[in-house]
Amino acid sequence: MSSFLRSLLSCAALLLSDVLATYHLGAADPQLIAAQSYAQSRNDGRPPIRTLNPAKTDSQCRSRTLDLVFIIDSSRSVRPGEFEKVKIFLANMVNTLDVGSDATRVAVVNYASTVKIEFLLKDHFNKPDMKKAISRIGPLAAGTMTGLAIKTAVNEAFTEPSGARPRSRKISKVAIIVTDGRPQDQVEAVSAAARASGIEIYAVGVDRADMRSLQQMASIPLEDHVFYVETYGVIEKLTSKFRETLCGLDPCAMGHDCEHICVNSNASFYCRCQNGYILNADQKTCSLKQVKVEDPCKCEARLAFHKQTQAAIQQLTAKLADVSGRMERLENTVGRA
Repeated sequence: MSSFLRSLLSCAALLLSDVLATYHLGAADPQLIAAQSYAQSRNDGRPPIRTLNPAKTDSQCRSRTLDLVFIIDSSRSVRPGEFEKVKIFLANMVNTLDVGSDATRVAVVNYASTVKIEFLLKDHFNKPDMKKAISRIGPLAAGTMTGLAIKTAVNEAFTEPSGARPRSRKISKVAIIVTDGRPQDQVEAVSAAARASGIEIYAVGVDRADMRSLQQMASIPLEDHVFYVETYGVIEKLTSKFRETLCGLDPCAMGHDCEHICVNSNASFYCRCQNGYILNADQKTCSLKQVKVEDPCKCEARLAFHKQTQAAIQQLTAKLADVSGRMERLENTVGRA
């Protein structure tokens, strides 16, 4: 009996250790949901101007994969020489990007009173061709229909037939608007719709640009998406700043909450587990795989054998009692005879 009790205790100890290993006791973080609101809060006045350091060299980093559309103002207020500066800025930006059909794709939307798509995301997949196309862009003059330009970019430039990647690819969609004036149409509602569709908007103001309008167009936080320069003569200084902003940073190196392994995925990351573990529902923590382990102490076999033995003994006892009863009756019958 003592041997049987020791077997039961051993079996219970193994079961307890398996339970502790299987159930992860750490509390799961609540799910975080990011949403772009149409009722985006705005600050009055000029937002903090991003510090521009022309002496700073570009950091060695790989730009993240983008569907990038430049929306450039070529209204009457932009003089021909100034417009050439904008084109130099675009060409310098192209030089900093990893351009290609499977890398960053670029389009340019030119606007004044009318809107003209100079080239689409599907048109050029190498830097020389792209810069040649930029060099051929001419000003449109007349008014400043910025809202119409944004709407055109959303409806015609950021579409799959025009070269934008499917939403399932999770390629970042970015618009960079360059303007020096006040829009002659409404920009707030159309910009909110663009942001709600997943487009990140940067607004670059030059000289007389209306800061309130820049704030209404840009994504939040405004201090990261609104830029300002005093003249077109220094707009090229924004190239290194945008390279910083669009640089493909390593999300895992910046910090993560994966319990085992962090895997970079585009501009985001996901968690994986080491061999022998499975990812929990929180997509962060890991638990041991539940595998069927052979009973080392043979507890189940012992218990089953014990039950079978007891049942067999009970059956034999019943049969012996039956046989004894019959023999007793037989002896009584013989004695009477």
